[in-house]
Amino acid sequence: MVKPFAESCEQNQRPILAVLRDEFATASRILEIGSGTGQHAVFFAAELSHLQWQTSDRTENHPGINAWLADAGDANVLPPLALDVLRDPWPAPGFDGVFSANTAHIMGWPAVEAMFAGVAEVLAPGGRFCLYGPFNVGGRYTSESNARFDAWLKQRDPDSGVRDRDALKALAERHGLQHAAEHLMPANNRIQVWEKVLESAG
Repeated sequence: MVKPFAESCEQNQRPILAVLRDEFATASRILEIGSGTGQHAVFFAAELSHLQWQTSDRTENHPGINAWLADAGDANVLPPLALDVLRDPWPAPGFDGVFSANTAHIMGWPAVEAMFAGVAEVLAPGGRFCLYGPFNVGGRYTSESNARFDAWLKQRDPDSGVRDRDALKALAERHGLQHAAEHLMPANNRIQVWEKVLESAG
């Protein structure tokens, strides 16, 4: 098959990589939620050879992901798991990192809630969740382009839209995930980082 291609992946992969090198420096097993075309998976797995990169997505996207994986041939990136966050069972716990790009704003809020609940289940204590995309801050758009993008998203699907960082922080805290960092990225995007709270010794 002809491999799917997203220009945005080509444009953002190196800035994202610079962040992931630090955030996943001591990690070993990464779950990617919403692997999409598969471009990010093969790029990051090749550049971060200490990681085992587990792809996942809804099943209709698996052929494209598998096409990218087959061409790349990287031993440390694994074929996609079926993961619709609202319907499919999540993989077993034990990941020390989770990555997702450009997913929260195309999901309805119940799916965003399900994603954070699932991430909290699969992350090992101390593991980090890196979420890339556009975010509002304090209920306000951070740029005119993000405001236009949000309007376009809502026109296409009223349940979607640019998510507010503070609302996500509150959601994450309910699942034992503490906001650990925020990285400003090109094109008015950001990477939000949450860390799973270490379990009490008692």
